[in-house]
Amino acid sequence: MVVTDMSEAKRNEDALRELSRRSLGAQEAERGRVALELHDNITQLLCAILVRSQTLADALSPRDGIAKAEAMKLREMLGNTADEVERISRNLRPSVLDQLGLVAGLRVTSKDFTARTGVSVKPALVTLTSRLPADTELTLYRILQEALSNVEKHASARSVTVSLTQERTFVQLSILDDGVGFDTGKRPARRKGKGGFGLLGMRERAAYVGGTLKVTSILRRGTEIEVRVPPPGRRKGGGGNRDLRSLPSEPEASGAVRR
Repeated sequence: MVVTDMSEAKRNEDALRELSRRSLGAQEAERGRVALELHDNITQLLCAILVRSQTLADALSPRDGIAKAEAMKLREMLGNTADEVERISRNLRPSVLDQLGLVAGLRVTSKDFTARTGVSVKPALVTLTSRLPADTELTLYRILQEALSNVEKHASARSVTVSLTQERTFVQLSILDDGVGFDTGKRPARRKGKGGFGLLGMRERAAYVGGTLKVTSILRRGTEIEVRVPPPGRRKGGGGNRDLRSLPSEPEASGAVRR
């Protein structure tokens, strides 16, 4: 009976792991599709409108005063909108991971977050001895994105420290903020969604690549998220070495977007 129960538990565990793999794969595929749609359709339309608005502004003489000023404001708003669409597309499909690797991806995400929110992000990232599997790099990248999103929405933090370290048996990503913190013992619903499904998603992603995720938070003293994943060649279980990024790479952003 014990053997039967253990076999059933193992089958259930494998089924859940496969379901998680398929769910994450479908999520990344949809993100890639949306990124391509944004670039091929919305961005191109915005570029065309931006050019027309500039032509309109140039056609107005200084005597037109208010109308010319409004045309210039319209052009600025369109430029900002095009930049924001470009940022969203880039986050949906992080081609920087393919081209430059995990450390560069973490740096770019941290820099973009500071520029957009004003919250200081201090990166302390070691150079890894070798590249991690593609799905592991993507997992750490997505966890950082989700953690920073939680900081923006809930933490009221002034600064965040993002650390990447490597030991013989694991690679660790740590995100530490100086925000308001929360009670990790309460259910997500009672915390009004603070970190609820976000933390669950991060745990699922970490488990998929054979890693673990730990959350430590103290009220009014901040929150730390630690993710540990196996180094190359040491991963057991999880989702194997399948690449969640086996999609068409993100197109290069059009130069016309830049103001």
